[in-house]
Amino acid sequence: MFSRRQFLKLAAAGIGSGAILHVLSRFGFAQAARASNGRKKRAILTDHDLSAVRGKDPAAMARKAIEALGGMGRFVSRGSVVVVKPNIAWDRAPETGANTNPDVVAAIVEMCFEAGAKRVNVFDNTCNTAQRCYVTSGIRRAAEAKGARVYHTDNWNCVKAQFPYDSPMEGWPVFRDALDCDTFINVPVLKHHGLTGLTLGMKNLMGVCAGSRGQIHFNIGRKLVDIADFIKPELTVIDGYRYLQRNGPTGGNLADVQELGALIASPDIALADVYAARLVGKDPDSIPYIANAIERGFASAHYAHKDIVELSV
Repeated sequence: MFSRRQFLKLAAAGIGSGAILHVLSRFGFAQAARASNGRKKRAILTDHDLSAVRGKDPAAMARKAIEALGGMGRFVSRGSVVVVKPNIAWDRAPETGANTNPDVVAAIVEMCFEAGAKRVNVFDNTCNTAQRCYVTSGIRRAAEAKGARVYHTDNWNCVKAQFPYDSPMEGWPVFRDALDCDTFINVPVLKHHGLTGLTLGMKNLMGVCAGSRGQIHFNIGRKLVDIADFIKPELTVIDGYRYLQRNGPTGGNLADVQELGALIASPDIALADVYAARLVGKDPDSIPYIANAIERGFASAHYAHKDIVELSV
């Protein structure tokens, strides 16, 4: 990945523009403005449509949930490159419930390597300072301990999103690494959000977008569904071990946190979001992006016809 700082060093060294472009092309920057139609949807056969696990050990819960779907080998092939995308947005400790539980992230990374992954990338476009978020959340240490490559996003390493339909996200810069992978595993935390009601799977994908995050908040329901359709994650694992019930998305007051002891896994991001909303007593139609997904046929407000397994560990 080539950063703006590295570019400035080249310029300061007096390297000519032609030479700089040659170096940039080696790092992919010459293609930074290219457009992409997003990731191709993979048909993955799982043992159930969704698994939900209750327990007191986040890592064990993640393993149980994914094993119930048929195991990580259903999603990750030998020699593949995997993106594990947690919520690392805030400079908050795990106890606050503002970020994804680091034990859940570590367990997923470990399972990816057990399935034969060549490389596992972990990143997020943070709201607070990235260096602090990665450390305070505990995610950098936990993921790196299992062999993941944990790094900060780079606004130069992007593509422009293209859609087969009119979209307010048309042309939006998306981090190239979110697309250049064989498997994308979305690992949000279940928590309150002041604007959308809840942060869930589709909301977590804001973290693959560069540009002005604030602009995404206008017409956010439509935009989040479009970006979910663009990324098409193979697996969504919703961390509900701790549930920030109020004052999200930042949190900070432990009195706002409930130890829910839940974890949800599904290849269907919209189904995972609907189930999680109902789990905490929310009407899915009250969550703008779920409502939009339902309206457009990406999701159903009900899941009685789905194959759902509920377990404990």
